[in-house]
Order: sequence, then structure tokens, then C-alpha cells
Amino acid sequence: MTLSLSVNGTPVEAQVEPRTSLADALREHLMLTGTNVGCEHGVCGACTVLIDGAPARSCITLAVACDGADVRTIEGLDEDPVATALREAFAAEHALQCGYCTPGMLVTARDIVLRLPDAGEPRVREELAGNLCRCTGYVGIVRAILRVLAERKTAG
Repeated sequence: MTLSLSVNGTPVEAQVEPRTSLADALREHLMLTGTNVGCEHGVCGACTVLIDGAPARSCITLAVACDGADVRTIEGLDEDPVATALREAFAAEHALQCGYCTPGMLVTARDIVLRLPDAGEPRVREELAGNLCRCTGYVGIVRAILRVLAERKTAG
């Protein structure tokens, strides 16, 4: 099937099998390897991307279901100011270790910052429940998100 969608602001077409996941289409057909595949069951969050502005698990989303959609991957957030602030905060707060979960974690963190500007630690932790990290224990990740939330309040 021919898949037509916008990926990171660029219109693209790809020939995919009806059973192809969005994660596989992004990685194998479009060579966007920043989206990681972990569990392939939608549980770990490593494959989180934005579909029409909302975080979604690309490993359990069929590519053909995204025909006509606007998909943004971690590569598409290079110039995004919130993602930039989060990357800086992740580095400053030691929220990175192996890095496998980081792309999905950053996409989710960006959504938290934009959707829940008044979120406190319990809510941030609740929102991160769908993103698994086996390395950091989440302390640095939560601190990084809270740091960006606080910076935005101060600047706003």
C-alpha cells in the first residue's frame, strides 16, 4: 500500500505492507532511527512519537492508519524550543544513562510541559508511567521535567 503522510514537516510517501507498524515504517522505509523499538507491545514507551500532535506508541500503530497524518519523531524536535530546554535539563539533571528510552521520554516530557504547565512531581511521575527506564530510577528525569516547568513559569 502507498502511505502518504507528513513526517517532521515534510510530505512523504512509502510503500508498506498493511501489517507494517509506524515504528518500522519510520525506521526501515524513512531511515528515521531515533524512534526506538523496545517491547513491541506499546508498554515501554521507547517508540513514542507525535501523531497529529499527540503522543502515541508507534510500535502498535499501523502505518496505514496514519495515512494523511502529521507525524513528528524525535528528529523533528531538533529545533523545538521545549524539546531543546528538556534536552539541556536532562543533561544537567543526569537524566540520561544508556539513552535507549530517551527519545520516547523526551517526546512524552514535551507533552507534559505543554499540556500540564502546573504539574507537580506526583503528576509528572503519573504521566511518565507509560515510559520505562531501566537505568536512571526516574529521579533525574522527573527533576529535569520539573526544572523546565519552573523555568517556563519564571519566563512566562
